Amino acid sequence: MTLEGKSVAILIAPRGTEEPEFSKPKQAIEEAGGKVTVVSFEAGVARTVNSDLDEGGSYPIDKTFSEVKADDFDGLVVPGGTVGADKLRGSAEAIGFIRAFFDQKKPVAAICHAPWTLIEAGVVEGRNLTSYPTLKVDIENAGGTWTNEEVVVDNGLVTSRDPDDLPAFCAKLVEEIAARD
Repeated sequence: MTLEGKSVAILIAPRGTEEPEFSKPKQAIEEAGGKVTVVSFEAGVARTVNSDLDEGGSYPIDKTFSEVKADDFDGLVVPGGTVGADKLRGSAEAIGFIRAFFDQKKPVAAICHAPWTLIEAGVVEGRNLTSYPTLKVDIENAGGTWTNEEVVVDNGLVTSRDPDDLPAFCAKLVEEIAARD
């Protein structure tokens, strides 16, 4: 499966985004031939975390939310991390950017706590998805159907529960982005 000619945005919240949930999808997209743009709140370098508490790697930020629009991309990846997802859902710019992908019916992949951002964006109602188990009631209260599966795909939305699901998550997000014209 190739992503040649495809451009994908991946979000990062400094000192909050979970390392493997950021680095593994980024690597999968690049290995499939896609171009990745790292998007965050401000320019510079962002550090990820491991298990929400330990320092992860450092990654250059390519663009800020004010410099991008969904029109520029073929898909979006929203990594988890409890703190990272909370920072993203608290940003009107981030939520507007995420919502625009749904408005344009473009693929979106969200793992672990990242579905919090989808709830905030108002795009969960009527959808099937999964997440870290503690988000189950949040998703159901937002009108979504939660299932305990390693990966759930619903009309271009790819969701997974946690880092253990990354192989299936990465394969499905590449497949969904590749399938879109």
